[in-house]
Amino acid sequence: MTRIAIFASGSGSNAENIVNYFKENDNVTISLILTNKANAYVLERAKKLNIEALVFNKTQFLETDEITRFLAKKNINMIVLAGFLLKMPENLIKSFPDKIINIHPALLPKYGGKGMYGDNVHKAVVENKETESGITIHYVNENYDEGKIIFQAKCEVSSTDSYEDVAAKIHELEYEHFPKAIDSLIRK
Repeated sequence: MTRIAIFASGSGSNAENIVNYFKENDNVTISLILTNKANAYVLERAKKLNIEALVFNKTQFLETDEITRFLAKKNINMIVLAGFLLKMPENLIKSFPDKIINIHPALLPKYGGKGMYGDNVHKAVVENKETESGITIHYVNENYDEGKIIFQAKCEVSSTDSYEDVAAKIHELEYEHFPKAIDSLIRK
């Protein structure tokens, strides 16, 4: 049984999509949703989906082993980052080698790194007149957006696209491919 913990900092639409994808799968369970934001809408989604949620602060996450111990106690064996904005601490990466997966709203290595998330990425894509963008699903290591790439999907960016248009295309790719990529890793 693969027991997944999802980390999210925002609305949690990707988290909900992943939960729904695995709902009928007897070999995978989404056990926890964790967030560093007490007012994140992902907590409402967790409640509605009947999934245990945990809110933690930056100190607990970055300066203690509290979260790592909590995940071990819950027998978590995979972590999925779905719009989670804090850098993963070394103790968590060491405890879950090649078991922490992130999705990035661009074709890495372009538009990755600190501060490159959400609309910041889409605005940069449009400002730089890119003709394509996409998503990158990758393993997490100690550097932002530098872990080994697992999967990428592309979409066209037209010269008339606003950053909101690009964001909508990226969300479609995320919803379509993120759960399937996780599933494919589990089946390996």
